[in-house]
Order: sequence, then C-alpha cells, then structure tokens
Amino acid sequence: MPVPRATGGKPPLAGDQAAVIGRELRLQKLLVAYIVTGLLFMLLPGTFLGVWNLVSISSRHTLESLSPAWLQAHGHAQIFGWIGTFILGIGFFSLSKMGRLKSFALSRGWTCYALWTSGITLRWVAGVAEWQWRILLPLSGLLELAGFLLFFYTVAGHRPAPGETRARPKPEIWMRLVVASTFGFLSCLVLNAGESMHLAWAGSEPALPHAFDQHMVALETWCFLVPAIWGFNARWLPVFLGLDAPRPRLLLSALAGSWAGVIAGFFGATVLSAAVLLAAAVMASLALNVWKKAPRPAKTEGVHRSFPWFVRSAYVWLLIASGLWLYAALADRSGGIWGAARHALTVGFIATMVFSIGQRVLPAFGGMKVLYSPRLMLFSLLTLAAGCFLRVTAEIPAYEGYSSFAWRVLPYSAGLEMLAVSLFALNLFLTFSRPPAHLAPR
Repeated sequence: MPVPRATGGKPPLAGDQAAVIGRELRLQKLLVAYIVTGLLFMLLPGTFLGVWNLVSISSRHTLESLSPAWLQAHGHAQIFGWIGTFILGIGFFSLSKMGRLKSFALSRGWTCYALWTSGITLRWVAGVAEWQWRILLPLSGLLELAGFLLFFYTVAGHRPAPGETRARPKPEIWMRLVVASTFGFLSCLVLNAGESMHLAWAGSEPALPHAFDQHMVALETWCFLVPAIWGFNARWLPVFLGLDAPRPRLLLSALAGSWAGVIAGFFGATVLSAAVLLAAAVMASLALNVWKKAPRPAKTEGVHRSFPWFVRSAYVWLLIASGLWLYAALADRSGGIWGAARHALTVGFIATMVFSIGQRVLPAFGGMKVLYSPRLMLFSLLTLAAGCFLRVTAEIPAYEGYSSFAWRVLPYSAGLEMLAVSLFALNLFLTFSRPPAHLAPR
C-alpha cells in the first residue's frame, strides 16, 4: 500500500489538524455570511418591497399605478439578492470543501461577497430611491458582473483534489445541468449590465422596457434558476426522497427545451416559446421520477416528515406555471395571467424548493448543525403554499377585470407570504446560532 508522503504513513500532526480545522471554520463563516445576507435581501428589499407593491396595487385596483422601477427592484432582490447570493456562497463552500480550489479561493470568496452585495444594494437603491440612478444603475450591474466573473474564474480554475486522477470521468447529469445554469446566470448578468448602461445613457427612468423585462424574467427563471434546481434535484432527490436515478437523456432534452423556449421568446415567437417551456417542464418532472413511487424510504431526519410531499408539490406548481405561461401568451390582456404564471414559477416552484431543500442541507453546510425547528419548517411551507395559491387564483380575475372581490384577496396573499419567508429566515437564523450537533446538549 502506498504511504502518503506528507505524513510518512503516520497520523496527521497536531499542527496539520489545527490548520484543517481552521480552514473548515473559515469556510463555514464565509458560507454563513452569504446565507445570512441572502436572507436579509429576501426579507427587506425582496419580500417587504413586494408586499408594499402589492398592497399599493390592490388599493388602487390597477397595475399601472405603481412604478415599474419598484417592481423590478423587488424582482431583482429576490432572484439575485436572495437565491443568487445563496448559489455563490454554496459554490465557493462546496468546491473548497472538496479540496478542488486553492487556498486563495477563501479570500476571493470574500472579495466576491463585497462586489456582489454592493451591486445588489445599489441596484435596489437606484430602483426605489432613484437617487443618482444614472450612475448607480450601471455601477450596480458592473459590480454584480465583476463579482460573478471572479467566482466563475475561481471555479473554472480548480485543480483536482489530492489523490484524484487527472483523467476524470464524464460529468454526471446533475453537474451538466448546474454548469448550464451557470452560463444562464452569466447571460443574465451580461444583459443586465449592458441594458443598465443603455438606460443610464438614453433612458427616462431606472426600469427596463416592458418587453425586454419579460424576456429577462424568462431568461432568469428558465435558463438560470429552473435548470439549477433540476440539477441539484438530480443529485439529491434519489438520496433524500429515495427516488430512482434520473433519466439523463430526458433531462437533457428538458434543458434544451428551456433554452430553446427562451430564445424563441427573444425572437418574438411568444406562443411557440411558451409551448416549448411547457414541454420542458413535463419532461423534467418525468426525468426526475417525482411522480413515481419511491423504491426506498425518504430520509427525513432533522426535518419535518412532510418534506417529500412539499418537494413533489413544487413540481405541481412548475406544471401550473408553465401552463399559465402558455395561457398568458394566448390570452393575457392586462398582465394578470403573466403575473400569475411568474408567481407560480418563482414562489410556487422555486421558493418552495428552496424552503424544502434549503432547510435540509444548509444546516449541515453551515457547520454540521441540525435544523432548529422542523415545525417552523412545516409552518413556513404551509403559509408559503397558501399565500401562493391565493395570489395565483386572485391575480387573474383582479388584473383582467373579472372580479373586484379578488382585489381584496391579494393583500392577504402578500401577508401570508411575508409570514412564510419570515419563518424560514427565523428558522435558519436560530439554526446558525446553535453549536454543531455533536457539541449541542442532548
């Protein structure tokens, strides 16, 4: 048996152990900083501003009464400030944990954190306060792009871990989807930075034109967030839910469909785009076997036992969202169907999946901790589902002018979703404040 040269076949020295422990603690601090910051973006400029927007719209019974800059500031904080920050932090942590990044990756992680959070903050200030927005808007786009490029350069330059052979096997299907979503992430940031500079030069307000904003939302969701979730689901659902391994060809077909649908939308083929996205959603749910009976029991230790049910419910929302996307392309008049489709996708599918999977894996990533309260997890998911249901079912009749009563329902949906994200954030804050599981009192 070969003897490791670093230790001569002996156990690691005390100094080596201290260095490993110190590196592990620094990685955990970096990840927790990203996660806590993402939660703050979710709560304040994200959900709170979204609730304020919806209450204002409901009180006036018209979508045109609210500044599009405010609406876009809310969406940007949710997609990039919340989930984008999560993804960057988990990316730095995971590859460093596996020994695939050099030691300077930790300092780059903090530099990326400073660039990224500054850009997100300036984007929110430019959209809401409109103070010096011709400077802040393009600056925010450039800072976000710089932060991501630093992350991308660091990850792309990783080296094999010690003992790992140079001739690595072909990437697994989940990794291929995550890589594709990374390029979707990059595409979003490049287009956002370019359009921000154009608005600063020739625009009248810090808001993207309506048609371009529609295309950007499609790109951000269907080419970035949705494929990322499919990729992580392909990696974790066979373990957590006991499902069969995903079907690679069908999942790659779903990925190709999501990109093809978004590209078709950019070229003006709205109905074709929506039809292809619906087909992609169906293929992904079939490829991941979420509708099949699990051959093995789900692993629900440390989380609420309803965890598998909510993961599957997220795919119900994905199918509803893609169906509404097609319905909107055919029949939307006042933005109600489009709004319901976006909400079913971003809250029903994406947020439900983050609430479910996030509370399953983030405590372990943040220092081998156990989720503070499985009951809080259940309540956050229940209130999120109730708020999303009220929003989707009320937005179409309200915005499209079918029912005046539906306007009264919308503020309640916003309140329920605000409660849901507050419970989710509280559960993670309390989890990270506790000692690791092996040090906690029984």
